[in-house]
Amino acid sequence: MKHYYKLLLLGLFTVSPFAQSATGVAFIHGTGDQSDALNDYWNQNFVNTIRQGISNPNNYLVVNCDFDQYMWDNAASGCLAGQLTQFIDSNNIDSLTLITHSNGGNVVRWILSNPTWDSRYPTIINVVDRVVAIAPSSGGTPLADAVNQGSVFETTLGWLLGYGSDAVKQQQVSWMSYYNSTWLNGTQGRPSLNTTFEAVVGSDVDSAIWDGDSYCAGYQYQVALETTQNWLDDCSDGFLECRSQSAAGTVWFTDKQRTRGSEPLSHQQSRRDCFNLHTIIRDHI
Repeated sequence: MKHYYKLLLLGLFTVSPFAQSATGVAFIHGTGDQSDALNDYWNQNFVNTIRQGISNPNNYLVVNCDFDQYMWDNAASGCLAGQLTQFIDSNNIDSLTLITHSNGGNVVRWILSNPTWDSRYPTIINVVDRVVAIAPSSGGTPLADAVNQGSVFETTLGWLLGYGSDAVKQQQVSWMSYYNSTWLNGTQGRPSLNTTFEAVVGSDVDSAIWDGDSYCAGYQYQVALETTQNWLDDCSDGFLECRSQSAAGTVWFTDKQRTRGSEPLSHQQSRRDCFNLHTIIRDHI
């Protein structure tokens, strides 16, 4: 009889929804229309290292969407909602960490702030436990203003932003100020997000030709970002000012506080395995 009860309890535990629940991690790119973000936006080592931080490293998703659109566009947040929902349902995810970069943080905040906009949003909101927002463009960037005003920035920023896309228009400082005051939560004076939104802030760009650290993620990007940094605050990653990256949620850390050798993270380097960023995030999640 005792053996029978053991088998019965084992069977109940096996079919319990709790036993089948799982944690997951999803990587969400920034501005751009991606079809292979794993290799074209992040890189394999960055993603593979971070996903080791969850109990089952196979429960990971690299999102590919058209983030050249406004954050509320179906090609942007609708695409993201579809891929996240399918991932959650297929893997019985009940605890999800989102790793975002740049404008990806805005698209995620759109979903987290507007649960009635789309029937899929509540499912996502219910399972997202943490957002690690790397260099989020929460407050926009003066460079987006410059590009849309047809300034000389265009020739320098074309490769970085994409001319005239709606996502670039969206990231103009005054436009993001309006969205933050009306549609998005998590900024000062607005309702809090219902999940942790932690920002990793890039504060500087190194492009000295004799400095080996300047070559991580591509030396040519460092040179370009060093150029654009001249039009930004002293504290910036070459694309976003620190105050923009810090505008939503809480600041987890500013690059030099934790990176190897106290190296700064440019906007390009903050989505790659530079200066132990990937292991810092792995150990955190």
